[in-house]
Amino acid sequence: MPPIDFWFSIGSTYTYLSVMRLPGVARRTGQRFVWRPFDVRRIMVAQNNIPFRDKPVKAAYMWRDIARRAAARGLAPALPAPYPLEHLTFANQVALLGMREGWGEAYVTETYRRWFEAGEPAGAEPNLSASLRAIGEEPDGIRAAATEPAIAEALIAETDRARDLGVFGAPSFVVGAEVFWGDDRLEDALDWARHGTLRHLAGEPY
Repeated sequence: MPPIDFWFSIGSTYTYLSVMRLPGVARRTGQRFVWRPFDVRRIMVAQNNIPFRDKPVKAAYMWRDIARRAAARGLAPALPAPYPLEHLTFANQVALLGMREGWGEAYVTETYRRWFEAGEPAGAEPNLSASLRAIGEEPDGIRAAATEPAIAEALIAETDRARDLGVFGAPSFVVGAEVFWGDDRLEDALDWARHGTLRHLAGEPY
């Protein structure tokens, strides 16, 4: 089975749902996921796509939709969470550093949990330090390393890579050249990785 690239951006609300369930999906299905942080705001600004600005009805629907899906999965977020994130880019630089050093998935999961369940914006204090300490990492050194030009440039490069693949939002799941956008398209990506088609939509298990 080919791996599924999980393109995510800390700052995306629906990504909370994917982050909290992906480890379980990986264990249950045996599917390998490659976590790929990028700066979704950079892509959205370039496309003049600001989805919830001055759209209160749409924003209210988003929070209710997330609440329904979260409850069905046994999650209990305190919604609405603080949004949008001021330090989105920095949060993703930390995530990128973490993916390189082996603690990225744990950090992303913990920072989303604190953002959505404790109301602490990701990328800022106290979320940043508390999340890193919770996974056994030292905040000061990581904060300094994540602001290095090499990490900032690497996040830009990853964002450009996502854009070139056709990724325009988060979360997105990419199998080869196929892009599946949204938490509710994870099952499509799983099916495509196994069969190259969407068998589950015809009632067949993936």
